[in-house]
Formats: sequence, C-alpha cells, structure tokens
Amino acid sequence: MTPENVARIFPPDVLARLRELVDIDPSWAAGDFTEPRTRARLAETEILITGWGCPALDAETLDAAPKLRAVLHAAGSVKGFATPAVWERGIVVSSAAAANALPVAEYTLAMILLAGKDVFALRDRLRAERAFSHGGIIPGIGNFGRRVGVVGASLIGRRLIELLRPFDLAVSLADPYVDEAGAAALGVPLLPLDDLLAGSDVVTVHAPQTPETRHLIGRRELALMPAGSVLVNTARGSLVDHDALVEALRAGHVSAILDVTDPEPLPADSPLYDLPNAFVTPHLAGSQGNEVARLGLTVVREAERLLSGRAPEFPVDPGTLGRTA
Repeated sequence: MTPENVARIFPPDVLARLRELVDIDPSWAAGDFTEPRTRARLAETEILITGWGCPALDAETLDAAPKLRAVLHAAGSVKGFATPAVWERGIVVSSAAAANALPVAEYTLAMILLAGKDVFALRDRLRAERAFSHGGIIPGIGNFGRRVGVVGASLIGRRLIELLRPFDLAVSLADPYVDEAGAAALGVPLLPLDDLLAGSDVVTVHAPQTPETRHLIGRRELALMPAGSVLVNTARGSLVDHDALVEALRAGHVSAILDVTDPEPLPADSPLYDLPNAFVTPHLAGSQGNEVARLGLTVVREAERLLSGRAPEFPVDPGTLGRTA
C-alpha cells in the first residue's frame, strides 16, 4: 500500500495486535514490486498485507514470492491489483470490503432520513428567509411509510437493508443476481428495476461498476421515478447518466444526493455544484478518519484465523468480483 496509509490503517493499538501475530516492519511499505529491496523481501514473505495503491500482483511478481500463501487486503475491491495468477497459485485472498461497507451504508442511511425531512432544501430556505413559522406542520415530508428502493444487493446494499429495518419505511430491492428466496432472506420484496424506480420515493444505488451497469440510471429510468423523488448514489459515478440527471434536476422532477460522480471530481463548471436540488459530497461515504482503523482490525482478525488454521472470514471469490465489489 502507499506508505502514508500504513499509520492510518494500523494505529498503535491495532499495529500492536498485528505485531503479536507476525514479523512485520511497519516502517516499510512497498510501492513498487520491481524495486530490488522489495524483491528481496518478497522472497521471504508468507503473508502480504495490501491496501490502496497496491501494484499489480502479476505472475512475475508472484515468481519473486515463492512462499506467499495469503493476501490480506485492508481495503475494498481487489480488482485493481489481484490478477488471475494469484488464484491460479492457490493463494488465499481476503478483503476488508465488508468493513468498508459499514460507513457507506451508514452515510446512505443518514442521507435517506435527511432527504425524507427535505433537510437540504429547507435549510437553504431558512438561510434565505432567516425566519420560519414556529410549530407549523410542513406537508409532504417525513419518513413514516416512505418507500425506499435499493438497487443492488452488494455488501453495502445488504448492510443498508439491515440498517433500514428498524424504521417505518417500505424497502424494496432490485438485483438481477438475487432470487425471491434471497430477497425473502433479506426481508424485502424483489422487484424489476423499472417497478422499483416507479414505486420509490428514494432510490439508492449500490450496484457494481461494470460495462453492463454504465448509465444504469439514465433518461428513461429517471423519467420512471415519481415527481419529487430522490436519487442517492454512493456506488460509482458511471452508474448514473449525469447529462440526463442534470436535465431531470433542472426540470425539478427529482433531487439527487451524490457522493460519487463521473468524472471524479466534477469539472469546475459542472451544474451539479450549483443546482439547488443536487447535494454533492467529495467521495467521503467510505472509510474516513478513525473508520480506516476498522480495515486494519479486519486484517488482524483474518491473520489470527489464518495462523490458527482456519479459513478467512472474508475470502474473495474471483468469480464474483464483478458483482460484489
């Protein structure tokens, strides 16, 4: 991983637990597997701890690490660096994606509840008017019975469904890889995407980024959403057609809460910065600040399992990388 992330992911208490398990030098991190000093270390490495900024683990690099038996990834998806050669050699791969899913789901829950109260528009109105009617009931808002459509039963989508359960919300799911039994196990009805869009007050996107999901939410899909509904995207910016979204926002048909955009960051002249019904945040839903230590703690727990002869709790199946990231 990049050297600056070592201290963030492994604060002193987490690092102390890790050093009780393995022989590791926390002052050193490999940013380039081709560097001679790194090659020498790889020759003796049995467990590779990776994170953001990890170079590709290709066949040539793996040839330099004949003792390697596990890769413990202290971040989300391993698609950016783990090549098929890793699994071909029987190397166990574990990811902290489930831990990284927690803050994203929490962020999304918060945004859904705030959107139900129309917090963002009402805050702007209060700023402009500097007054409000005390004790007045504002029609058209509230979270009692609000319909929430979850697009994608990813790790984040599943965790969000769990977090939504205690609230008086009507939650539904659209995911082509989930059957009726799977949706029932999650406690939500399974709907075709068009039906979910047409029947939701809030649509929240948690599908993976693949060629098939590019512009999953486009002009046609946005038109299906009820007037006044809200689109939340914490997945990847490419899942939403931004040109179509800007049209829908300008028309006042929907509102949007975007933690991810395409491109990222947006150009300085993007209308999404200024549209009153667009709320854009700088890709902060994932692990930030003290949340990053949860990723390191996940690696420690996986190392404990590995060294006691148990299988990892969060193994990566290469056959599902495109669907579960």
